[in-house]
Amino acid sequence: DTGALLIALLAARLAAQPVSHKNSFGYGRAEVIGAFVNALTMLAIVVWIIVEAVTRVFKPLPIAGATVMIVAVIGLGVNIVVLWLLSHDQGGHGNLNSRAAEIHVLGDLLGSVAAIIAGAVVYFTGWTLIDPLLSVLVALLILRSTWSLARDSVNVLMEAVPDGVDYRAVGRALAGITGVVSVHDLHVWQMSAERRALSAHLLLREVDAWPGVLKEARSMLQGQFGIDHVTLQPEWLAAAPVSGNGKVIAIKHQPNAGHRHD
Repeated sequence: DTGALLIALLAARLAAQPVSHKNSFGYGRAEVIGAFVNALTMLAIVVWIIVEAVTRVFKPLPIAGATVMIVAVIGLGVNIVVLWLLSHDQGGHGNLNSRAAEIHVLGDLLGSVAAIIAGAVVYFTGWTLIDPLLSVLVALLILRSTWSLARDSVNVLMEAVPDGVDYRAVGRALAGITGVVSVHDLHVWQMSAERRALSAHLLLREVDAWPGVLKEARSMLQGQFGIDHVTLQPEWLAAAPVSGNGKVIAIKHQPNAGHRHD
């Protein structure tokens, strides 16, 4: 937990650094990298716990039930305080970096609860098998959230379309703006743990329509999709774009037939 919290703290501090000549987008993705490292660490811990638990099933070791309960109660108290502090950190609550730290602490908290139960069972009944069984249960409980965190952080690093954003819906909304003939080279990605970005080429009917189209597009993208970093390039019918090597996704608006994604 100490290592995980240190990584999260360093990532948050780095992400807060201003833009520079070498990093024109800033350091926002440092938090995503921190979350990814913590997710991989947690996955390794889950595997290690399961392997150790299986080993203990076939080769049981003596367990001091009273000592286990005392240490686990202390650990539980510490983890409750830390988890409460993380959940009330308004500056980072909800982003990937904060989620990674919370998963580490939550995993240890569940481990403390399991240790208290196991210690009590061993102390009063002598049944040592409860220890590895509860260990596997805790590992499986935190595996799902850890895997989700790893997947989400990889998606950001791979510049995938953000979760909750419908790529086709974004294209249709842009193509539906008055004066826009079609949209192509549309890209939507997550700049950092909390900022979304978009770039696209808009084919217009008239040059003079561009200022109004730009204003409406920015307002619509922010309001409907939460995309606040927008780069749009206008093109005119007289200089229609060439589709190139098949990597262009064109989206057209047809007033008489609704929206269509080509």
